[in-house]
Amino acid sequence: MKRPMPISSWWLQGAILTYLFGFAVLGILAYLTYADQPPIPARFLTHSGQTLFTREDVMDGMHVFQRYGLMEYGTIYGHGAYLGPDFTAQYLHREAESLLAADSKSGSPAPVSQSEIAAELHANTYNAATDSVTFSDARTAAHNEIVDFYLRFFSAERPHAGAQAHWISDAADIQHLTDFFAWTAWTAAANRPGHDYSYTNNWPPEPLAGNSVTADAVTWSVISIIFLLGGMGVVLFFFGRYDWLGWTQAQQRIRFRAIEEVGLTPAQRTVVWFLLVTSALFLLQTLMGGLVAHYRAEPGNFFGFDMSTFLPYNIARTWHVQLSIFWVSTSYLATGIFLAPLISGHEPRGQAGLSMVLLSALAIVVFGSMAGEYASIKGWLHSGWFWFGDQGWEYLDLGRVWQILLVVGLLLWVGILWRGLHRQLAKEAHGNLPWLLFYAALTIPAFYAVGLLASPKNGFVVIDFWRFWVVHLWVEDFLELFTTIVVAYLFVLLGMVREDNAIRVIYLDIILYSVGGVIGTMHHLYFSGTPAAHMALGAAFSAMEVIPLLLLTLEAWSFIRSGERSIAGGANPHRWAVWFLVSTGMWNFLGAGVFGFLVNLPVVSYYEIGTGLTANHAHTAMMGVYGMLAVGLLLFCLRYLMRPELWSDRAAALSFWSLNLGLGWMAFCNLFPIGIVQLYDAVRVGYWHARDPHFVTVPWVHTLEWLRLPGDAVFIIGGALPLLWLCLRAIMNPNPARAGAEIPTRLFTVETEEAA
Repeated sequence: MKRPMPISSWWLQGAILTYLFGFAVLGILAYLTYADQPPIPARFLTHSGQTLFTREDVMDGMHVFQRYGLMEYGTIYGHGAYLGPDFTAQYLHREAESLLAADSKSGSPAPVSQSEIAAELHANTYNAATDSVTFSDARTAAHNEIVDFYLRFFSAERPHAGAQAHWISDAADIQHLTDFFAWTAWTAAANRPGHDYSYTNNWPPEPLAGNSVTADAVTWSVISIIFLLGGMGVVLFFFGRYDWLGWTQAQQRIRFRAIEEVGLTPAQRTVVWFLLVTSALFLLQTLMGGLVAHYRAEPGNFFGFDMSTFLPYNIARTWHVQLSIFWVSTSYLATGIFLAPLISGHEPRGQAGLSMVLLSALAIVVFGSMAGEYASIKGWLHSGWFWFGDQGWEYLDLGRVWQILLVVGLLLWVGILWRGLHRQLAKEAHGNLPWLLFYAALTIPAFYAVGLLASPKNGFVVIDFWRFWVVHLWVEDFLELFTTIVVAYLFVLLGMVREDNAIRVIYLDIILYSVGGVIGTMHHLYFSGTPAAHMALGAAFSAMEVIPLLLLTLEAWSFIRSGERSIAGGANPHRWAVWFLVSTGMWNFLGAGVFGFLVNLPVVSYYEIGTGLTANHAHTAMMGVYGMLAVGLLLFCLRYLMRPELWSDRAAALSFWSLNLGLGWMAFCNLFPIGIVQLYDAVRVGYWHARDPHFVTVPWVHTLEWLRLPGDAVFIIGGALPLLWLCLRAIMNPNPARAGAEIPTRLFTVETEEAA
């Protein structure tokens, strides 16, 4: 007979209904994305009817954009990297300036006004019958001028603004690339049929082109604030009325099992190699991050040495982003393998061999994809770049073959977990902790695989829609779910939280996160060519993503205190692992909650997307939540894998304080203040100006860029290096736990019992 749920089954039913509702709405929005995406006309015509460029030229230009990794240098529609310009905004501004200059040179006694130029750019000349758009002679001349500008930019003799010399040498490639930029700029200005704003909801802010914030952006910003304040009020009311999470209830007092008393299985022993790879990839990722940051302080150089020849900005940033996914994922995979025997109390034969096969496969994907990205961006892959080189989409940079292999590897991991857990799963109701862990593990390959829907045959708008399923739903929702379940399970295994309380927290997290998080995916797509419905729903629902973070923050102190009260005596062997998990909650509220809500407001996002405020949210949420959790999990597992007397709390403490202080320094001394300055500049002057590569050379902005260096040094030297040292020490000094020792299903013993 299966063990029933220790809490009401209504929690499980509520979670299922929440997901069904969220994905039903996403299905509708997917249909609208395809139906209402901006057209890519078969031909762009001159006023005299000659073909300026074609749909094939635009698509070829998009493929050049992908192949050379331009999304890891600049942005399109505000999405991508932050050193280079936003190519949509840059093209549109240059086009408007060219139209004004052409008018002033014409010698006309009645020059065309700026408002008339804005009207020309906003006039949608798309003819559905002929599938064509017509440009005036002035716009045609502007396009040709901009082609010349990009020819000089991408084929320059010397490196500049972080870009390598002779970046793209084929003039035809640059011509098509400019055609792609021209199409995005056309969608940014041409009014959506039946509306007085463009396909991109009048983004980017560009006074010369007549682009200003829309009524929808302001209205839905107000409504999202109402949703946030209303939701917070409801949560605070029930928080005060009921002891939802139960952490303030009296608990049994426990004593942790001694490290040497915990038997290790063969598969658990393989985990140390996963952790070594995790720490090595983390160190490499931080080095790439430091180099990327240095390019903003000293574009193209590294303390006077020309790094762009070997590691131009876009390659360094591609690796930085991809390695963040790889090292965090490797830590999660290792933890799943380590926990499975503790949950089920047994390990089937062959788990260790399968685990090493998985690690080998991950190594092939990591280093194969990095080599392919390097070859593609360097221009060495003229064919096969999409499959083996660089797909060119941020977070999905790796070639399609490597992406498929990574999905296969993640499925292999799910299979390893199933083999280890299936006996225990057979004994449990489908809403209990072991099943919740397995469900969360299954979502990781499932929702990463959604990125395979980003086909090179689709236009940019559709590709970006599916890409953000990975960026948001995979990274920010289902990894968040896995985070919550793993943390809750660890505290149950350690006896610090009762099982029913842990399950209640998980379901509350699922329901509250999913109410806002699933539909809130659309907050990334306000200005990417999707209709205003995406902005309306994305703004309203993403505001509610802050609510569960507020609840968990309110409960954090009582949770910590209850855990301390439950320990009967002796040192806590997992002190620093627990503190990393605590810091995860703090950064979750600050990075994902406060900084995330700031950039999710449409009226703010309209001016700040792709600036330092976006980077600030990304770093504090990604590293602050998933990175800190990954390190905490690494320390938890490593504690059992190393000879106990050689463990160093000093190294763990040094890593904890250095990573948190370094991340805080990065946020508050660099990314946040620069983002505020860019926001001000985008409102006062124009978005193109705030995103111009020369913006970082403004004297006091340049000082802020250099000011980041101490924080990065602390983060890398004090934070990442001690973790690698601990892992190497564990490899050389493994825990000699006796073979065949009993596998405990809980890592504590009960000291006394208190009435609940």
